[in-house]
Amino acid sequence: MMLHFTKNIHFTRLVKISDRLREFNFRRVPDANEQLFHVDVSDDRGNRIVFKLRKQDTRWHIVDQGLPQWIYSTDKVLSEVISEEGF
Repeated sequence: MMLHFTKNIHFTRLVKISDRLREFNFRRVPDANEQLFHVDVSDDRGNRIVFKLRKQDTRWHIVDQGLPQWIYSTDKVLSEVISEEGF
């Protein structure tokens, strides 16, 4: 009997957005079909906002709709953060 282990990859980064330092938590989704990261961050009221990033070509892009505009403006920065981690 062969056991298959999948490594759980997660990390946290502080990113400055609109003159505020925000803590983004990244967790890679172990799926062979596509490369995805689940990301969560707190808004100004302390509510958690959860969304996904998918790799397209060489960049990571936000998949979900209906998020606050300040999250969409971080698309390029979050892609660079993930790239710095080697993904």
